[in-house]
Amino acid sequence: MSDLNLPAALVISEGMLHTDDAKTAHGLIRGTERFRIAGLIDSLHAGKDAGEVLDGRHRNIPVFATVEEALQQAGKIDYCIIGVATVGGILPPVFLDIIRTCINHGISIVNGLHDYLNDKPELVALAKEKGVTLTDIRKPKKREDLHFWSAEIFSVKAPIIAVLGTDCALGKRTTCRMVREACAKAGIHAEMIYTGQTGWLQGGKYGFIFDSTLNDFISGEIEHAIVSCWKETNAELILLEGQSALRNPSGPCGSEFLVSGNARLTILVHAPKRLHFDHLPEWGEIPSVRSEVNLIKAYGSTVIALALNTSHCTEDEAYAFQRAYEKELGIPVLLPLQEGVEAVIPVIRSHMKTPTP
Repeated sequence: MSDLNLPAALVISEGMLHTDDAKTAHGLIRGTERFRIAGLIDSLHAGKDAGEVLDGRHRNIPVFATVEEALQQAGKIDYCIIGVATVGGILPPVFLDIIRTCINHGISIVNGLHDYLNDKPELVALAKEKGVTLTDIRKPKKREDLHFWSAEIFSVKAPIIAVLGTDCALGKRTTCRMVREACAKAGIHAEMIYTGQTGWLQGGKYGFIFDSTLNDFISGEIEHAIVSCWKETNAELILLEGQSALRNPSGPCGSEFLVSGNARLTILVHAPKRLHFDHLPEWGEIPSVRSEVNLIKAYGSTVIALALNTSHCTEDEAYAFQRAYEKELGIPVLLPLQEGVEAVIPVIRSHMKTPTP
């Protein structure tokens, strides 16, 4: 489907586009197969191109100060997407007026926060009056729609690669998508399992939203997504989008992908300049990459590449970190935003020829 045939959407990042909290907006700026992103609402960055704010790359996605301005310049809009992922999933109060304005203009709202719009009677009534929908994609599934782990994962013959990180908001999902795209260019049929709201917003068909799933069923949902994907697509390779980090104390996560998802291969994402979990010293120091590689190995998975998030690095520092980690670890070290991820393709091919048991 061409972009012109996709529903047009605005993304709200009001005042936050330049921050890690806007990672949902960042993902949608980089690409989505579910919507056509017509612009962003962010008065702090109005008048700029969203891609240039994000990473210096012009993407022809304008940033508007108001909904009215967006409608005047971008034309008909079908959806407005809340483009932030805040700590605890709380809706920023300043977003409410923007949401009301959208509804009054006949625009449906898509919300990926834990703060559900359908729990706000005023918004529900307004949406009903204006004939639009409020979609809370992070709302937990009903029990009858959940799956319990069954060991069927062991029937999957395609290699499974988890894309994990040493912390939150490092670019795991972006790296995962880039590897999938690089595989496609190399003639490898790779599929990606999304595990967060942004993955769904970007058009993911197989996956679930990890942090809104009852703990008893997380392993089963991982397995069901992988098995369904493999059976229905005949994928040669399955990529698993990671969440949080194995040792981030606010939400340790990752062992489920390695154990229940049987991901015997891992691509690890790390930010060399980030010293503490979520940038908070009181949460503790991020352990060394070497220790994370060893921990992942203890879970039965092999790190086949390291991808670097080079936030706050100069260009020279980025390449220096790349060289140092390659020398230390003896594996490809990727600079996804500077060089892409093609360097991991030969390693992937080697594991496809001799699948990891």
